[in-house]
Amino acid sequence: MPKYMDVHRGMKGITEEQLREAHNADLAIEKDEQVHFEMAWADPESGHVYCLSEAPSAEAVQRIHERAGHKADEVHPVPLMVR
Repeated sequence: MPKYMDVHRGMKGITEEQLREAHNADLAIEKDEQVHFEMAWADPESGHVYCLSEAPSAEAVQRIHERAGHKADEVHPVPLMVR
């Protein structure tokens, strides 16, 4: 299944608890769109939040984020990865 990285802006001051709550909101409904959110990162200073997921499409990722109450500003395919 393809991977996607999405970006949320405007979340300046986000706390670990708020990030966890937002991530859990996605996890609670992700199966409705066959999406799986793997991880989320945040920079409270800049207000940027990043989420890595597996999904059938960028649109499916966005639909879950919208339903969870935090629409992504960008959703990018991640066709290559190294570890």
